[in-house]
Amino acid sequence: MENLLAGAELLMRWDVGIALLVGALGGVIIGAIPGVGPAVAIAILLPATFSLEPIVGLTVLLGIYGSSMYGGAIPAILINTPGTAANALTSYDGHPMTKRGEGHRALSLAYSASFFGGIFGILCLILLSPVLAVIAPMFGSREIFLAALLGIILVVFAHRGQVFAAGMLAMFGIFLNTIGLDAITYTKRYTFDLTFLSSGVNLIVVVLGLFALSQAFFLLTNPDSSPDTKPVSGSMTTGFKELWKHKRVASVASSFGVVMGMIPGVGEFTAQFMSYTYAQKTSKKPDEFGNGSPEGLISSEAANNAVPAAAMIPLLALGIPGEALTAMMLSVFYVHNVIPGPALFQNNIDLVYGLYLALIILNVLVLMFLMVSTNVLTKVIQIPTRFLGVMILILSFVGVYSLRNSLTDCMLAAGFGVLGLVLKRLNLPIVPIILGMVLGGIMEVKLRSALPRLKTPFDMIDRPIAFILFVVIVLVFAMHIRTLIKEFRTVQPDEDHDLHDSQTR
Repeated sequence: MENLLAGAELLMRWDVGIALLVGALGGVIIGAIPGVGPAVAIAILLPATFSLEPIVGLTVLLGIYGSSMYGGAIPAILINTPGTAANALTSYDGHPMTKRGEGHRALSLAYSASFFGGIFGILCLILLSPVLAVIAPMFGSREIFLAALLGIILVVFAHRGQVFAAGMLAMFGIFLNTIGLDAITYTKRYTFDLTFLSSGVNLIVVVLGLFALSQAFFLLTNPDSSPDTKPVSGSMTTGFKELWKHKRVASVASSFGVVMGMIPGVGEFTAQFMSYTYAQKTSKKPDEFGNGSPEGLISSEAANNAVPAAAMIPLLALGIPGEALTAMMLSVFYVHNVIPGPALFQNNIDLVYGLYLALIILNVLVLMFLMVSTNVLTKVIQIPTRFLGVMILILSFVGVYSLRNSLTDCMLAAGFGVLGLVLKRLNLPIVPIILGMVLGGIMEVKLRSALPRLKTPFDMIDRPIAFILFVVIVLVFAMHIRTLIKEFRTVQPDEDHDLHDSQTR
């Protein structure tokens, strides 16, 4: 209770109150604009948060992260264009309901399911915090190294059909982290006698380039468009009554979101598909799915909104981000010399509980805002895409330049922006590069810290948690190889059958 009161005291400051409002309302607006998304917004705001206290900066970023999914449901339902990638499944059942003249019902259901999922995820996080406080101190250098390694492996394997490309991009991210002056030996690594590389490649420069600038280039190189939306009428509170009828679907979907959110590299997409599949298989009306099923809409929105709180578990307990947005938040901790991991629950427990309470307040603020402003947000959807591109471009370069007042950083960011655009055009993932940089840095520091105490390679796994993590890594590889063998065996007979048919002809 003392920790909870200490966390509440942090939130009573005026600057934290403003951060709550900006994060909650700004995230909804950003989510409602197709083509922007939370990653772009967080990348642009990241340099500004470095001058703020950790609780203020993290509240803004967490607000945008969580509330953007609320806003992303609006264009997904009304114009069949998800505002964020996490709202893709929402359009499956939301837009058919709009075409039937039930747009207000679909939006009300989406809001209520999102709120349920968000609060469910936060409560699970709060209940797990005593467990984290006990387990976290058991993680030494070798355990955190193995956990970071497992994180990279899971991120790579999560990109089904693109595992090789994701692996190469993750290795590229690890390589980027090694550029510059070595912190221990003070020797230059991969600088190629270029002075500006001596200080290394700044993570924020890479983030702004790959996410924000690449999206600006993408919008500017595509034809200009301005979606047309119609206002909706009806009460937005009726969704809670209907949600109660499908409370089992909402609870299971939120549970999927919590479990998948805790696993690095998995996140919203897997949680959504698993919850959607479960809802369809257990529904009395499975034929309605994809044609305006309220259960399908609830399962999608409850699952994706439970993920943000759960994604904070590995970040806070071990200092290991599971995806790009939590990797950006990790940099805010580092700037203020607040290191997530075992020491956080011992030295900064008030900050941890402050973040928990901030997440609850953010969800309440977002719900209240959406109840009265949905029709205003439909106007935001109509912003021309090229205008958005220009605004993102300007704000991104301002953010990059404000880091170190360096034009070199701007040129580097532009280069990574072009790289991000190429990856988008080729439909290749960007996230492995960022997680490679972040987790690669953690792995290097922890491995070099552990090596002096290791006499043989087996000493790396001679402690219980380290051995468990090693076994999990082996099992993940074994399961992936098993999946590849299964896919090969199913493809091979089809190819043999096609060859036989062509020969008989």
